[in-house]
Amino acid sequence: MAYPMPLFYQEQDTVTRDLEYLQEMYPAEAKKYQKVIAGILERLDYEGSMIYDEYPDKWQIYRLTQVVVDKLKRDGEGQQEEQDWDRIAEFVQVLLCGEIYKKRHMNQNGILKF
Repeated sequence: MAYPMPLFYQEQDTVTRDLEYLQEMYPAEAKKYQKVIAGILERLDYEGSMIYDEYPDKWQIYRLTQVVVDKLKRDGEGQQEEQDWDRIAEFVQVLLCGEIYKKRHMNQNGILKF
């Protein structure tokens, strides 16, 4: 094959579409959390950011999780039901790690690179 790159990008485009499709299947709460996480990670998307460290520090991930949970608590102050914030924090941390992974493997064209 003389020009293999177009097939490579076609494969990457399929991976991106697949990931986006599966994320659309998230439950409503997960989508809400993901939007908050994406907004916070957008501010951390710069060269030299901790999200691009070869081995991100576990404490920094934990701290970033707490920032997201605090924002969720502020946004949901009017809710009557009592939330289990420890479980929500664990779930947010899982989503956060997934979003960081996605950011780390994106290039300037918006194509996931593995």
